[in-house]
Amino acid sequence: MDAALAVLLTAVLTLIIGKLVLFRLRCPNAPPCISGWIPWFGVAFQFGKGPLEFIEQARVKYGPVFTVFALGHRYTFVTEEEGIEAFFMSKDVNFEQAVQQAVKHTVSIPAKVFYKNRYNLYVMLKGKMAPPNLHIFMKTLCKELHEFVEQLGTGGTEELRDLVRHIMYPAAVNTLFGKDTWPTSRNEISEFEEHFQMFDEDFEYASQMPVCFLRNWSKSKQWLLKTLEKVTSAAARPNPSKSESKTVLQHLLDTLPDKHFAPNYSLLLLWASQANAVPVAFWTLVFIISHPDIYKKIMEDIVSVFGNAGKDKIEISQDDLKKLPLIKWCVLEAIRLRSPGAITKKVMNPIKIQNFTIPAGDMLMISPYWLHRNPKYFPDPDMFKPDRWKAANLEKNAFLDNF
Repeated sequence: MDAALAVLLTAVLTLIIGKLVLFRLRCPNAPPCISGWIPWFGVAFQFGKGPLEFIEQARVKYGPVFTVFALGHRYTFVTEEEGIEAFFMSKDVNFEQAVQQAVKHTVSIPAKVFYKNRYNLYVMLKGKMAPPNLHIFMKTLCKELHEFVEQLGTGGTEELRDLVRHIMYPAAVNTLFGKDTWPTSRNEISEFEEHFQMFDEDFEYASQMPVCFLRNWSKSKQWLLKTLEKVTSAAARPNPSKSESKTVLQHLLDTLPDKHFAPNYSLLLLWASQANAVPVAFWTLVFIISHPDIYKKIMEDIVSVFGNAGKDKIEISQDDLKKLPLIKWCVLEAIRLRSPGAITKKVMNPIKIQNFTIPAGDMLMISPYWLHRNPKYFPDPDMFKPDRWKAANLEKNAFLDNF
């Protein structure tokens, strides 16, 4: 038994070493690689414990271009101008190729279906959710937010993150999917929040790991898909002919030729609408409340536009928002300070960055969290300073450099 185990370990180590040697012979100019010693897992455990700290420590130790091997994949990070330009401008990297497997693992959309529908769905969503069209959703969203704020009452305390979830989940869902198609009772909403929170929190792990390691996540995914089967069926029945009368979900159903995957795409839409909006709203409120001078100025601006609180329910227009630039600056500053750890594209053909050649098949990565802390572009990068956004031409969607 001991001899057999020794032979097995020797064989495994030989294969690993052989693979590394062959890779080095094939790609002699590849960046330094942090690979660990566990086959397939690589440094997934170390990276998963604290990805932001791991990225920064690796940058300090290995330089502005380095590779992390984890869960069977090579992730090459770039942290300076040349690499960032390649990430956004090179024709040899591809976003769809990078996310296809994640989409398959998390919402069960096969590759063939994903590539067939991605362009038409992208064009539809970009058109419906573009800034000039957002006014279509404002009236409904304001009504939903008023309704759920009223349910809170005037007394008591609650965790801010939970409060944001309780308000934004149903308000955004009813706006995008339609109020008559989604469960509306308090118990049903609570059950939805529980399952969606589980789905969202482990989404990144589920995009890479076998679901056998994530049983609770898998149960929540199946619950959401079953719920969305009912939602998509209900949305299809009263589908109006006029475009302006349709919900985003109904536009999605019109664009999707294979209705069999409607619940899967609806789950993807649901996640995309909540996964960033809830954290951004939470952190924006945290930063504003934590800076009394900014809070005071915002409240004065709101009174100047809408009058004192306690009057009739207000409806917000785009013209109103233009009179409240400080709120938008606070949102952008919160995004800057609390951006996700990394975004990715797949290298389709070898690309040269500095003195390194990034091989095809690598995932090219940038970390907005650390890019937004570069003092060259953002003086006092760790401070919440909304006024820095005065310099941006936001009317033309021109943001600050490196954002």
